[in-house]
Amino acid sequence: MSNEARSMVIVMLLAATAAYAQAPNAPPDVLAKATGLKCTFSAFSTGDWKNGVAEGAVKPSNLSVSFIAIDTQDGTAEAVGDSGKSHITVRLLGNYLHFMQMDPYGALYVTTVFNKETKNGRLQAAHSRHEYTPVSVPGMTSRPEQYYGDCEVSAK
Repeated sequence: MSNEARSMVIVMLLAATAAYAQAPNAPPDVLAKATGLKCTFSAFSTGDWKNGVAEGAVKPSNLSVSFIAIDTQDGTAEAVGDSGKSHITVRLLGNYLHFMQMDPYGALYVTTVFNKETKNGRLQAAHSRHEYTPVSVPGMTSRPEQYYGDCEVSAK
């Protein structure tokens, strides 16, 4: 690449970086004012290591998760599940609302709601489960999983 071409690329990168830095990154009201979410996930992928080689598979799902008492200012919420409620961490950044839950045994669950509507007016979401057990148990999370679906938002 010639020096002139390098200079042109650098100028374009600097201009793009400056434009991005000036762009407003305020969270949208639909995420900032959310107080509750009911999420459903219709597909998921699961990972495993067969003979030490990583592989994945996509399957249908009917997983539901809910969050209540969401406070994006304090960064807190309650996850509602089969075993009751658990206090979790919430983080609102730009067009993303993240929920992070860690259980006492080390598993990590992360749900992200995107500021992008699905055809039914709900918001797109992904839910990940990071756990691994030596034995795969049908119906229980025993390998890493990521779910894809959407959430209905309750707001202030």
